[in-house]
Amino acid sequence: MAVIVTFHVPGVGPELYDSCIERLTAGQGFTSVADLPVPGLLSHASGPVAGGWRVTDVWESIEAFEAFGKVLGPIIADLGYGDLQPEVGPAHNVVIR
Repeated sequence: MAVIVTFHVPGVGPELYDSCIERLTAGQGFTSVADLPVPGLLSHASGPVAGGWRVTDVWESIEAFEAFGKVLGPIIADLGYGDLQPEVGPAHNVVIR
């Protein structure tokens, strides 16, 4: 079952996000779900919100997201946000172009 994963990061702007992407993709950038080092991402969006930054992903399964978390976790911790916890919930409907 697909899951929706949302990170709310108060007090930061695009710099933290860009640093994560730089490390996740070994500097290659992120323009396709295939650019990530693990499979299973269906969609991704990020942007500013009042007082911080938000990232919302849709993953094929909780297992796919957990595999990604094993890669992302150390990066986030190294950047000083090791206690960051996402909201994770089941997707009722996923539509992809």
